[in-house]
Amino acid sequence: AESLAYFETVSKRPWGRIRPGETLKPGMTDSRVRELRERLIAGGYLDHDSKTEGEYFDDALEMSVRRFQRDHGLDVDGVVGKQTILEMNVPVENRINQLRVNLERIRWLFRDIGQDFLLVNIAAFQAMYVADGRLAWKAKAIVGKPYRQTPSFKATMTHLIFNPTWTVPPTILKNDVLPAVKKDQAYLGEKNIRVLDHSGNEINQNIIDWSNIRANNFPYVLRQDSGIDNALGRVKFMFPNSHLVYLHDTPGKTLFERTERTFSSGCIRVDRPFELATTLLNHNLNWTPANLNKILESGSTQRIDLDRPVPVLLVYLTAFVADDGSTQFRRDIYKRDN
Repeated sequence: AESLAYFETVSKRPWGRIRPGETLKPGMTDSRVRELRERLIAGGYLDHDSKTEGEYFDDALEMSVRRFQRDHGLDVDGVVGKQTILEMNVPVENRINQLRVNLERIRWLFRDIGQDFLLVNIAAFQAMYVADGRLAWKAKAIVGKPYRQTPSFKATMTHLIFNPTWTVPPTILKNDVLPAVKKDQAYLGEKNIRVLDHSGNEINQNIIDWSNIRANNFPYVLRQDSGIDNALGRVKFMFPNSHLVYLHDTPGKTLFERTERTFSSGCIRVDRPFELATTLLNHNLNWTPANLNKILESGSTQRIDLDRPVPVLLVYLTAFVADDGSTQFRRDIYKRDN
């Protein structure tokens, strides 16, 4: 609400636009640097009485650009390229509407959540666990692609599964796995995926005429063995829901380095999952970190129920306030704000 009041005040002197052109970098002299400076002053990122002025891209301006980039979920490099200009050119009126939309989301979603909850902000690609009212864990997240969106809902986490197997779901079977198998039958072996009948008996994939297999009437089950290359990694966090969505580890760690992380098929991949697992299981009687090591070393699939189930909120906030009190904006990746 305080952010909304601030931006409504700012709207009385709307900020200008930065003309398109070449990337603006520290040390450059360019007529558009003056526009950049004026935009950052209007948004509160640079003081009106700053000693720096004109068309030279100096150190003070670079620091202001970095602050802006951090607050808008951009690569924080101090370089003003196409994406940074795009965010700077969003009218203040649009930002006000964005704040109003997200205040309404918060009003509905954050009622009666208590002192313990796990929250995933889909639009910010971020997950956090609050225990006893204090932040206990925070990490980057990977969410669904725009055409396989991660839904927003509430549920309750009841258990964890270590060394999980992965049963290929219908959408991924149709769009990804079956086309790959028809192109190269060695695909299943390379991915450690077994072909099972619906009673759980393994079928020799070499006797199957894959060219005549259709996803809408698939007579088998495809299951990937547990292990470090499993699509779910070494642990998944279960909160039963009608969307069949859960949190899980991933072997694809490099994707966490991306700024915009829409790579999954709807479930949420989290960075540093074993820190989360350990924190959650600290509430379990007779649980120690040594138990986790033994389970992982065994390689066998094991379910551990939580002695203290945890509420889970999957939310879509394109505007929010960070821990340091700064107003944060994120791109509307799923086009849900309107």
